[in-house]
Amino acid sequence: MPEDSYAASRFYVSIEGVTGEQALFTEASGLQLEIEVFEYTEGGVNSFVHKLPGRTKVGNLTLKRGMSNSKAFLDWISNVALGKIERKNVSIVMFNSKGDELMRWNYDGAYPVKWTGPQYQASGNVAAIESLELAHSGLQLSKK
Repeated sequence: MPEDSYAASRFYVSIEGVTGEQALFTEASGLQLEIEVFEYTEGGVNSFVHKLPGRTKVGNLTLKRGMSNSKAFLDWISNVALGKIERKNVSIVMFNSKGDELMRWNYDGAYPVKWTGPQYQASGNVAAIESLELAHSGLQLSKK
């Protein structure tokens, strides 16, 4: 297997019931899990502290450099501000240069917690950019 077979050539973001060609992003971050460590001191033993695994925390998923003209996408975001939180499953699918699916990260029960709209400059030639931060209930990785 060539070394570059796992190089990320491109990826797609799929938001349950929202995406397709409605919302496109070119950057994703926040792929992280962290296990809290609980320290327990045993009476009479002063030479070390027991370190036990605690809760698992997942980081928020941040999607950047995107654009959307979808009313369904914008409604999903604005409904959160009105207290109508609708959780959706989100997947990030990575492909190699041949177009074969390499990896898939599935985020369960995601909902928007921060949205930054595009910044426009009439004198510039930079594309309008949005970013979206999503909280979620868990992360699952599947590999082809």
